[in-house]
Amino acid sequence: MTLTGGPSERTLAVASGIGEPDGKGVSNRMSYLSALIASFQRKEEGQGLAEYALILALIAIVAILALLFLGGQISSILSIIGSSI
Repeated sequence: MTLTGGPSERTLAVASGIGEPDGKGVSNRMSYLSALIASFQRKEEGQGLAEYALILALIAIVAILALLFLGGQISSILSIIGSSI
């Protein structure tokens, strides 16, 4: 069988077992698929301390901005609630 195309196509064809009449094509295809699936898996071990610090800083900034813009309204609502108790 003559393979046409560039080197990557030939490598893919050989790794996938195309054109191998001796029965080893199935084994090669399985190992190729296993290697392909393994290459898609990411090796992440969890979030680092820096990512947690960034999330905490973002929450703090949002809370401060909310208090700056809504501080007067919150104060009046709490005053009303306090006087009714």
